[in-house]
Amino acid sequence: MGSQSVKAITTDTQRKNFVYHLLKDIEALETMIETDAFEKGIQRIGAEQEIVIVNKNYRPSFNALEILEKINDRHFTTELGLFNIEANLDPLELKNKCFSDLENDLTDLIEKARDAAKEIADDKILLTGILPTFKPKDLVFENMTPFQRYKVLNDVMRKVKGEGFRLQIRGIDELILNHESILFEACNTSFQVHLQIGLDEIIDKFNWSQAIAGPVLALMTNSPLLLGRELWSETRIALFQQSIDIRNTSHLLREQKPRVSFGNDWIRDSILEVFTDDVTRYAPLVTSDFETNAMEDLEKGIKPELKALNLHNGTLYKWNRVCYGVHQNIAHLRIENRYIPAGPSIKDEIANALFWVGVMQGMPNEYKNIHTKMSFKDARGNFIKAARSGMDTYFNWFDQGISAKDLAKDVLIPMARNGLKKSGVDVDDIDYYLTIIRKRVDDNITGSKWMVRSSRKLRENLSRDESNILLTHNLYKNQLEGLPVYQWRLARKETREPIKSHDKVYKIMTTEVFVVNENDLAELVYKIMDWKNIHHLPVVNKQNKLQGIISRSTLNQRESIVQKDNSLAVKDIMISTVKVGHPEMTIEEVKNYMIKQKIGCLPIIDNDELVGMLTKTDIQKIDTPTL
Repeated sequence: MGSQSVKAITTDTQRKNFVYHLLKDIEALETMIETDAFEKGIQRIGAEQEIVIVNKNYRPSFNALEILEKINDRHFTTELGLFNIEANLDPLELKNKCFSDLENDLTDLIEKARDAAKEIADDKILLTGILPTFKPKDLVFENMTPFQRYKVLNDVMRKVKGEGFRLQIRGIDELILNHESILFEACNTSFQVHLQIGLDEIIDKFNWSQAIAGPVLALMTNSPLLLGRELWSETRIALFQQSIDIRNTSHLLREQKPRVSFGNDWIRDSILEVFTDDVTRYAPLVTSDFETNAMEDLEKGIKPELKALNLHNGTLYKWNRVCYGVHQNIAHLRIENRYIPAGPSIKDEIANALFWVGVMQGMPNEYKNIHTKMSFKDARGNFIKAARSGMDTYFNWFDQGISAKDLAKDVLIPMARNGLKKSGVDVDDIDYYLTIIRKRVDDNITGSKWMVRSSRKLRENLSRDESNILLTHNLYKNQLEGLPVYQWRLARKETREPIKSHDKVYKIMTTEVFVVNENDLAELVYKIMDWKNIHHLPVVNKQNKLQGIISRSTLNQRESIVQKDNSLAVKDIMISTVKVGHPEMTIEEVKNYMIKQKIGCLPIIDNDELVGMLTKTDIQKIDTPTL
């Protein structure tokens, strides 16, 4: 989807033309495989760094285009959201100090981005799987990068879906919401790693990349929070699939697979099966202009770009993806690892890349023809379990049960070391970056574990929004220090930098709101207030809409009435005229409003939904504008 000139397929003629070029691409690729027309004797690594931009208050910034203009470097490009940019690193030959060179290259690019962001509204550059301070209002169509390819993809997917998108993720907490665009996908930021593979190894190595995906991911998770909810250890896996799932009921009835997937089976006879399976399963969504077809190019001695096939691939999102590329008329195949999250530090990312490449290169010969040795559903199940539980996962590894930590220490880390040595990687690089992986295992720490522990500690004394802001500030501060996550202290309230975290109602209101139904017995109100030690209860109807409020003072005034008639309903004693606020009110506004109205509690309404409660006590807790 890198091309700007994509357009939706809206007519039969467009569809037929695209499918024609798609089939020619498949034919050309098959011919190239049969004639072994790919680069030999060399392997390269590469990476793509997705980046989040935040403002001075650690909330999403929407200045991506201005920052890219300021950077003015071909390595950088846009992403789906105006709060993201991407840095594409130059490929390096897999040998010597290629991983420390990769770290140096990435550090230079990140510094360049930081300098540009600082000049644009004092913005900041952040590496994180999912930004903790996202709110639903950030993820609307208006904040999508205004380029044709993004708008076309959004429009096409919405049309195919025929209804809004829905998220439903259950972890420690639960998140259920509906959304109108594919922009929720942009919450995910990753560090995508590429490994060039020769044609003679591509089948076994791609299958191996699927087999190791769960155990590798378990040591790298860095995305446990979304919209303030603690969900999966790597929530990106669930979020990515659901945020652009265009299947409707009819698709599900015939077991149509989502466009974001782990895959369906092992590859057996040819790597071409990856592409033919995709063409078979997924209808094309977009097209472009084609000057020639791939077979004509091949007959002229030109290695084709396979434009249609790559465009179709760009609307599918495999966690391990086979990629075809051509440079200076030399074609190659590579495997792209898309499940590694961005962050928590540059050193952690490079360690992740080295570890994955090492395990790939260290594949033992006995794991060739893996379809005869391991169920594909075990590989897929291990991946989902790792996304849910991270380093705490227990795997089914070739019919043996083993923990993620034991598998890493006893099998994968030694395997990675052997694979890297065999590839000619410098031993200092191997020791340095594998130590980072080993220390995570020994110290029971990943980016996800750091975030969860920090968030829980902050939430002991702070609201959800306050803790998310401070969590993000500490994350940014730790990244500037350049240390891997196993050396980080947990996020703390004390900071040197002032953070205006109390300027809006949504940052301090109580979001866990207890309510009663208007038809409940009035006596229930007494019980709930005593059990939960609260002084105000909103009253809702069966549609869950606010109808009134009951305070402890109201109950005291009407206690004799309730005692005389124990059949009274809540609606008989509630105050039905309710003053309400909205989340974006400033603290000063709401304070003056509550004083003027002589009320001690204010229900907070957003889009006609009760989303929080604010009391005088909440406001009194704010004793300073900075933390």
